[in-house]
Amino acid sequence: MRTIRSRSRLRSAALAIALGAGLLLAPLPARQAVAASTLTNTGFEADGTGTATPAGWSTYSATGQNSASFTEAGGRSGGHRLSHWSPSAYKVETYQYLSGLADGTYTLSAWVRSGGGQNAAYLALRNCGSAEQRTDLPVTTSAWIRIVTSVKVVGGGCTISINSDADAGNWINIDDLSFTAGSTGLAVKGVDLSALKKSEDLGGTYKNASGATGDPVALLKNAGADYGRLKVWVNPADGYNNKARVLATAQRIKARGMKLLVDFHYSDTWADPGAQTKPAAWAGHSYTQLKTDVYHHTYDVLNSLKAQGTTADMVQIGNEINTGMLWPEGSTGNWTQLAGLLNSGISAAKAVSSSTQIALHLANGGDNALYRNWFDNAKAQGVSYDVIALSFYGYWHGALSSLQANLDDISARYGKKVMVVETAYPFRLDSKDAHENIIDLPSELVSGYPASPAGQSAWLRDVMNVVEAVPGGRGLGVVYWEPAWTAVTGNGWDPADPSSGNGWENQALFGYDNRLLPAAGWFGHR
Repeated sequence: MRTIRSRSRLRSAALAIALGAGLLLAPLPARQAVAASTLTNTGFEADGTGTATPAGWSTYSATGQNSASFTEAGGRSGGHRLSHWSPSAYKVETYQYLSGLADGTYTLSAWVRSGGGQNAAYLALRNCGSAEQRTDLPVTTSAWIRIVTSVKVVGGGCTISINSDADAGNWINIDDLSFTAGSTGLAVKGVDLSALKKSEDLGGTYKNASGATGDPVALLKNAGADYGRLKVWVNPADGYNNKARVLATAQRIKARGMKLLVDFHYSDTWADPGAQTKPAAWAGHSYTQLKTDVYHHTYDVLNSLKAQGTTADMVQIGNEINTGMLWPEGSTGNWTQLAGLLNSGISAAKAVSSSTQIALHLANGGDNALYRNWFDNAKAQGVSYDVIALSFYGYWHGALSSLQANLDDISARYGKKVMVVETAYPFRLDSKDAHENIIDLPSELVSGYPASPAGQSAWLRDVMNVVEAVPGGRGLGVVYWEPAWTAVTGNGWDPADPSSGNGWENQALFGYDNRLLPAAGWFGHR
């Protein structure tokens, strides 16, 4: 770690006049569904512009504003789309009831855009003989984003529903839906707990949403987290994030029934795209010796974990290695040597446990050109791995649509699972300690996502939506970065300086009152 509303309302003047003159005042029709065995008019091309109830679909408004749902020009792939919009506050549902379905699990996929601001805007699968399933629409700019949701159909019927509970002027666009057999979901719903041990040793405490003090690992697990991530430094100045401390926290993670992801930095301090400093003990070593160092260090940590019954389920060989690792020998300026170092770490991990998944991790998750260039080189050099891991912080790395385009492309191009292994978002901007927060200005926020508990929740939810929607089930999951790194004196950025302060407490998943924040609940929704 480190590193539309501009959409214009291009409706015709005639339609606007019609809406203002009479359609909004039309009596509320009886709620009737059109039944079919397959989803029809999925691109909203059958009716042209201005149709309040598209062919094959039904419309219902609790506020009597069926006209808030309509077709208009500007589809994602064709000429038209479905939109929800009204000049006054509205609630509207556009839905289609399917009957005669074979029982089983089905997935709804749709391309969406939303200007945000609604009380609720979501896709739903209801009346399917099982619990209703929903997926909220992410806030976007002009770009379309694909989202998915799955449901178990029992009894042959299911309602596909598009919903808005909105204020005046709020809008959504929907296009290119599909409803097909199959399921979705995330196998990794993780939390990076690297700062936890030091925080607790210095007096940090954690509470549930009601204010009862508890074990933070248990609190996050009970919220739905199923993976714990721990970074490993070689010989850090403060003695934390070394092998001994990692072993201790790994026991807590595994004891709660969570899986373990080990993140090797191959440094005594932070490794990221701008800093890949060799450990002091390896500083004068040749490239050949560095390969041996990487192997022995990786094997030692992982074998020690295995010996205590906490075998790593996934291992990162390097952290945010856009520019390589162990500079200068392992920089991307010398791919042959970088590949040799990577393969040395991979060989050590597989020697300890052949079932451990190997992840290679870059930052800048919205930069497709970076990922293509990097992983094309890795492939050419014969680097063997299982997972492509990305950091994606929206205030640095671009739009959610850019993340989606990159995930879709690289998962197909390299035939690999993909995951966002670092993301986070602030729930407030002010600092609890004397250290300036990394994100502390309104201008630094992602449009549509305020610095509030609700904004933080929406960000995590929408990143999870995007990863879940990667085609072919190749979206593996999401890890939230440092949810327990609260403002505790002495637990700062610099391991060599106890007074350095923490710039991250406003992006933790525990508030300034130490209570678990609502965003953590999204781990249990996927």
